[in-house]
Amino acid sequence: MPNVVVVIGAGSIGQAIARRISAGKHVLLSDLRLETADAAAKVLGDAGFEVSTTTVDVSSRPSVHALAQKATAIGEVTGVIHAAGVSPSQAPPATILAVDLYGTALVLEEFGNVIARGGSGVVIASQSGHRLPALTPEQNMALATTPADQLLALPMLRADQVTDPLNAYQISKRANSLRVMAEAVRWGKRGARINTISPGIIITPLANCVRCSR
Repeated sequence: MPNVVVVIGAGSIGQAIARRISAGKHVLLSDLRLETADAAAKVLGDAGFEVSTTTVDVSSRPSVHALAQKATAIGEVTGVIHAAGVSPSQAPPATILAVDLYGTALVLEEFGNVIARGGSGVVIASQSGHRLPALTPEQNMALATTPADQLLALPMLRADQVTDPLNAYQISKRANSLRVMAEAVRWGKRGARINTISPGIIITPLANCVRCSR
């Protein structure tokens, strides 16, 4: 059975990372929109990668679980690239929290159950998460360790507390970093690694679209 690299969010960042780590492996491209995954698959396929596609809604546990199961049916999951998300210019606070915060927690939980020994994962957070004012130790702990399905019920994430899309995005990206630190212990027990990176502004088609709309 082949080694599998799962790309969640088939945009430019996910594709770029996949190109670096997926030689000789099967790439499973997943996106909310199948046409996006299929377009990325053609680019990678033309470059010589073995690719298949599927859809995923990261804000849905059944959907993320199904993706993990599909990946393990192909082979051993040795790589996870989580690059799915929405920006403050794209969605209201509730959607940002559901996708960027809760969705990341789901991905970490579900793929932490199937990642192969020696495997690794990366979560694309953002430098914006480091621009959020300091949270209390209790808030940091809650974001890091609350079971995923209880996260959105935290008092600090209530609709009357998070009313601005940028604030929702910054909290979500801060939570991504905290969550990865906590999940690294569980992944480590399987002999696998999980890391997060916090890029600044990366010029992708999405970023260009946002700049042109201003």
